[in-house]
Amino acid sequence: MKTGKKDYKPWGGRFSAPTDQFVLEFTASVKFDCRLYAADILGSSAHARMLGRTGILSDDEVQAILDGLQAIKQEIEDGSFQWKVELEDVHMNIETRLIELIGDTGKKLHTGRSRNDQVATDIRLYLRDEIQICKTLINQLRSALLTIAEQEAETPMPGFTHLQGAQPVTFGHHMLAWHDMLKRDHERLTDCHKRVNRLPLGAAALA
Repeated sequence: MKTGKKDYKPWGGRFSAPTDQFVLEFTASVKFDCRLYAADILGSSAHARMLGRTGILSDDEVQAILDGLQAIKQEIEDGSFQWKVELEDVHMNIETRLIELIGDTGKKLHTGRSRNDQVATDIRLYLRDEIQICKTLINQLRSALLTIAEQEAETPMPGFTHLQGAQPVTFGHHMLAWHDMLKRDHERLTDCHKRVNRLPLGAAALA
């Protein structure tokens, strides 16, 4: 396959022409999976350390990769990183930039890893953090509802069913109903966190 660097695809060895631009735009995921950048860098950093501990990479190579990944993270967060749709996804964008920064050592990072188990890991890391954020926000809302419930403990209001007044309640009691619904949501997220917090790296292409 003789194509310029611009048209390079990791899976494109048997294609003699570049991908049509419409197909490229339609199939690229980087426009939305770029949000996984922090998880991708975290997972890649852990993978690099593993490669170092097993003797596949030297200490200097591991450090070069870690420094390069942190430099990329800084570029993304300060807005100077250039996302390229032709590189398809967050993984290839970061890996390509790493190679630009540190040379051939960057190519060694993907040793023993597939993009399939890489994205499975990224999603779990991302969801793990997002679940914690949601749980924190839910607890803040529950605290506010409890405060209102205490203040309005004696404030009467009608309780409705089928859009009709059914029984007398207090506004404080009504706020507690919402508090308890959110408590159940918090418990569900806690259970979900346990299921998400597992490592799929090593499953390779069939992840």
